Amino acid sequence: MSGTPTTSLERDARRINEAHAAEVRPGDIAIGVIIGRTSEFFDFFVYAIASVVVFPQRVFPFVDALTGTLYSFAIFAVAFLARPLGTVIFTAIDRRFGRGMKLLIALFLLGTSTVALAFLPGYDEIGLWSVWMLILLRCGQGLSMGGSWDGLASLLALLAPSKRRGYYAMIPQLGAMLGLLIASALFAFIISQLVAEDFLDWGWRFPFFCAFAINVVALFARLRIVVTPEYAKAFESQDLQPSTIGETVKYGGRNIVIGAFAPLASFALFHMVTVFPLSWVFLFTEDSPARFLVMQAVGAAVGLGAIIASGWLADRIGRKTLLGGTAAAIAAFSGFAPQLLAGGVFGEAAFMASGYLLLGLAFGQASGAVAANFPKQYRYTGSALTSDMAWLFGAGFAPWVALELSSRFGLGFGGVYLLSGSVATLIALYVNKKQINYTVM
Repeated sequence: MSGTPTTSLERDARRINEAHAAEVRPGDIAIGVIIGRTSEFFDFFVYAIASVVVFPQRVFPFVDALTGTLYSFAIFAVAFLARPLGTVIFTAIDRRFGRGMKLLIALFLLGTSTVALAFLPGYDEIGLWSVWMLILLRCGQGLSMGGSWDGLASLLALLAPSKRRGYYAMIPQLGAMLGLLIASALFAFIISQLVAEDFLDWGWRFPFFCAFAINVVALFARLRIVVTPEYAKAFESQDLQPSTIGETVKYGGRNIVIGAFAPLASFALFHMVTVFPLSWVFLFTEDSPARFLVMQAVGAAVGLGAIIASGWLADRIGRKTLLGGTAAAIAAFSGFAPQLLAGGVFGEAAFMASGYLLLGLAFGQASGAVAANFPKQYRYTGSALTSDMAWLFGAGFAPWVALELSSRFGLGFGGVYLLSGSVATLIALYVNKKQINYTVM
């Protein structure tokens, strides 16, 4: 079924590809992966930033700023709870109607859930219905993220030259930093150009409209690849076909658990240097959020360079060595990171620079560890499930836990969550006696 076009959009994508040679090109896959991941993470970070600078004031004005932000972070986690359910639902769609239809529905749901947030009425307008609408739309984002797994990253890794697998493994991760950079820069520009009243009234809505447009471009870019006959054959030849959830868990449950915990250090750090510090600076300092968002965009650029470097390092010292080394470094970083964040402008700059450097090195190779050692027939669905679990345990509650601990017991306790992620990664790498491979992502 996956090779048959089921929508006019898929048929248009296929006609465009008829002019191309019938071969699978890693370069085309890489472009599709980067565009797709950038759109997903742009949506993700637009919501995350709004959770700090918008929703506490518009949706939770009936509580103090700290409590409102904690409520926002609790709803932020809803997407990670819904994501595994999305994988279950969309795996069934994939098996019944094909990868193209699955991707079309998932990204349409993601785009509409995100753009609908731009029309979200505030608490002052509709009361608690504003909260329930926010939860519903966040749930829609989570379900769609579970369904947006297209297998392109796995295919890219399988087709990579044996001596450059670390380099190809880092390519999908570039989209996360690009999405963060664009979202941070866009919010920084809007905040700096508008007075607070106008920003909270209508200015914050613009990034959510942009997200819909970016999703349309990303959807066509990915459909252009996945619906072509040559790529359908490549997916089939590499056993990248959906299996049932029950079978996958039965035969690959151990790998799901190990794969979910192996990248926790980088996934926990991911939010500890993106969402959490923005909330701390916004709530407990006099710093301008626009200035910190610019600093965050610069940090994302540092992270981009570090992700690229991770590919070079992994090909020379090995992925397992790099993951273990960065986990140990993140554990050390958790000890002095709070002091840096509380150290004024220069401390914040040092926190961001060192944090994003470590994040890039660790996160750049985390995707390959997400689903190591699956049997061939379960690698496609197993990769999606393992990624869901890793994001849920490593990142979903990170902003909420870090802010709760820091606000109650002091900023130093914010590093405890990060330390726990590092310990989990080191244990998972120790338990996994086999060398982490590059066959799935």
